[in-house]
Amino acid sequence: MNKLLIVGTVAFDAIETPFGKTDKILGGAGTFIGLSASNFSVNSAIVSVVGDDFPQEYLDLLTERNIDISGIEIVKGGKTFFWSGKYHNDLNSRDTLITELNVLADFKPVVPADFTNSDVVMLGNLHPLVQSSVLDQMTQAPKLVVLDTMNFWMDCALPELLDVMKRVDVITINDEEARQLSGEYSLVKAAAKIHTMGPKYVVIKKGEHGALLFHGNDVFFAPALPLEEVFDPTGAGDTFAGGFAGFITQSENISFNNMKNAIIHGSNLASFCVEKFGTERMLVLTKEEVNDRLKQFKSLTQFDIELQ
Repeated sequence: MNKLLIVGTVAFDAIETPFGKTDKILGGAGTFIGLSASNFSVNSAIVSVVGDDFPQEYLDLLTERNIDISGIEIVKGGKTFFWSGKYHNDLNSRDTLITELNVLADFKPVVPADFTNSDVVMLGNLHPLVQSSVLDQMTQAPKLVVLDTMNFWMDCALPELLDVMKRVDVITINDEEARQLSGEYSLVKAAAKIHTMGPKYVVIKKGEHGALLFHGNDVFFAPALPLEEVFDPTGAGDTFAGGFAGFITQSENISFNNMKNAIIHGSNLASFCVEKFGTERMLVLTKEEVNDRLKQFKSLTQFDIELQ
């Protein structure tokens, strides 16, 4: 099986939505990416850091899904990264209530020796210097490097972000972030400008309105599946990225046409993530459910038309 290296937070989240609230639960970008990618036939590893307050049962949940956790550092006496947020009624906006970096503040990633030759590297949302450090440890050039980032790093670490962008093939960001990074309101113009910063492929996530894939003059749009209820959007973007990277790693096909399929697989998995709090839905997801919903995506987007 091909190797997928995932870098991102393994963390605690506390979430409040109009449908309820949680105490500290399993979260983090690396966690969502890893759980999503585990739906594919890949050898994956997560590089992250936690404190010794992080339950063994959470680590076991990852290893049970064949995710290598030898790159997750456990800091003795340290506290795990914690984020708390409250979503507004539309679930498209939220307020961050608490952010405690804890052990993440001094995180120095160490890539497991078995994964320094990974086929695909998925750089989850972290400081750009951490993302660059991981690329520095690769013993051979990955076939594909995917970068996820956010407006926070554009605000406080833009030079470092621009440096790491020169080293990646794909960037995944939301529409607001694409506009901030490029200074362009039109997403077509924004993607064109971001291309000049390094990434050959630009994926712009639009939440409940789907995702766009840009490569040169080629554009592909994937809808989001209309859902009766969205319970908790936390981790949906990371789940999307994990599905995208997992499918590409499994298929060994790095082309624009195959990335269209990867976008659909990512969107499909993200549609499950939002149905429960945190990682709850992803932990009980079955292959049958995934395939059934893929058929829904196919019927949603397929049509015949006669051109006059």
